[in-house]
Amino acid sequence: MTAQNASNASNARNASSSLDWTLPYASHRSAVMGRNVVSTSQPLAAQAGLAMLQAGGNAVDAAIAAAMVLTVVEPTGCGLGSDGFAIVWDGKELHGLNASGRSPAAWTPEYFEKLGGAIPEMGWNAVTVPGAVSAWVALSQRLGKLPFAQLAQPAIDYARNGFPVSPTIARLWALGAQKLGAQPGFAECFMPDGRTPQAGEIFRSEAHARTLELITATEGEAFYRGELAEKMAAHSQANGGAMTVEDLAAHRADWVGTVSQRFGDSVIHEIPPNGQGIAALMALGMLDRIDGGRGVGAHPLDSVETVHASIEAMKLALADLYQHNADGDHLQVHPAELLHADYLAERAALIDPERASDPVYGTPRRGGTVYLAAADSQGMMVSFIQSNYMGFGSGVVVPGTGISLQNRGHGFTLQAGHANCVAPGKRPSHTIIPAFAMHADGTPQMAFGVMGGPMQSQGHTQMALRVLRYGQNPQAAADAPRWRVTGGKGVAVEPHFDGALVEALRARGHEVTVEAGNGVFAFGGAQLVLRQGGHYIAGSDPRKDGHAVAF
Repeated sequence: MTAQNASNASNARNASSSLDWTLPYASHRSAVMGRNVVSTSQPLAAQAGLAMLQAGGNAVDAAIAAAMVLTVVEPTGCGLGSDGFAIVWDGKELHGLNASGRSPAAWTPEYFEKLGGAIPEMGWNAVTVPGAVSAWVALSQRLGKLPFAQLAQPAIDYARNGFPVSPTIARLWALGAQKLGAQPGFAECFMPDGRTPQAGEIFRSEAHARTLELITATEGEAFYRGELAEKMAAHSQANGGAMTVEDLAAHRADWVGTVSQRFGDSVIHEIPPNGQGIAALMALGMLDRIDGGRGVGAHPLDSVETVHASIEAMKLALADLYQHNADGDHLQVHPAELLHADYLAERAALIDPERASDPVYGTPRRGGTVYLAAADSQGMMVSFIQSNYMGFGSGVVVPGTGISLQNRGHGFTLQAGHANCVAPGKRPSHTIIPAFAMHADGTPQMAFGVMGGPMQSQGHTQMALRVLRYGQNPQAAADAPRWRVTGGKGVAVEPHFDGALVEALRARGHEVTVEAGNGVFAFGGAQLVLRQGGHYIAGSDPRKDGHAVAF
């Protein structure tokens, strides 16, 4: 580092450390409207997507550019070693893409029994083949307009020349380092001065920039079948992992379509299993069948009747999810069975309008993530999500590449006979899910998602309820206090949740915990883009650093 650069870095540190980054006063955001919009969890990523639209690209180009930037500016939620999923309305047809990775060929229950009888959260033995890069390539090749290399330029510039770390991400960065700082490659990449960057400090990663250049020059081939794949496999072998070049070369992203559920005048679409989106569809399907078949909506949105019913439907859906969700090639109970009208009616009948339950899964008769949304003036809409899983994921970073790797392997179980039991070349049950709503007449309505592990299907249910059933605008839906079921009769709520409502839920038997702190840690971050006539209305979650932009 030159003397001038050192001085600049010191000045940046001094300037950022002198500011108080807390937000002690109530504030609000307005919904953003325009004919072209991008909504993400970090402002620089949103602006990168908007730049592609202004350059003549479409919503897919915008989504890819934003996703690439997020691997640089929000490493606490995603990276070059993440997984990804997308739902895209191309103006005529809805497409679903599953770019989650599969397990190494060596992974068996016996493999993990020798390691102590559990699948770890950290290290190489938590890493499945990363799929996000393949998502970018597949989307660009099939639906994009601009050259792939052009889409990567904003991310390359931020990685090489630096960007100011935003406040929420700085907090998550410090927390992640406390847990993962000893993992191979982590400190070298994310703690270059022996510590994590503070809010407002400039962070650079030349290695990340070079890797992005190699990915774009080869349209992903170097990542799965070339130089980068060889580096990943070598690092795995050197650190007790099972990943090989053959595992990486075997990866593919799959166009899988969607699964859907009617909800009032809308049809909600999710990616089929291995994603958890089917739980949101089940909960919404149950809510349409309560109150004597009239469906949710008779009581006010934030009334105890509506919230209680929503929690109970979600608990029933999650009980089924944890028992039945798995790689689509290994399912024992299929989506059509879980979404069958008779089964949803049967499950909805279990909802007691006055008392909380502790539900178990049913048996149908045979028969720390980033999310973004983009839409353009030609009618294309994109719902896209990519994630490390738990914050920085496994904590593993391949030296000299900037490739930080997810820990999706921890999503498997070792329970013999379970549909989600670990096996070679298998996708684990996955938390990250994009969502899309269509009008019943087949026209597009809303791209939306909520980041945050098991919160995601719960967040989808709450967003659909607020916007599609009760007519809240997207920003209000993102702002609203959230609940999260935690197991049994447990429910967690945010500190600004209505106190009287908390007591009313407790009176019905819910074991409610008010969770202090920043909601992004446990209640996720939402982005929503609603189509209305010839323009869009977008909201972005205040729990994150991001925003929606439009023109």
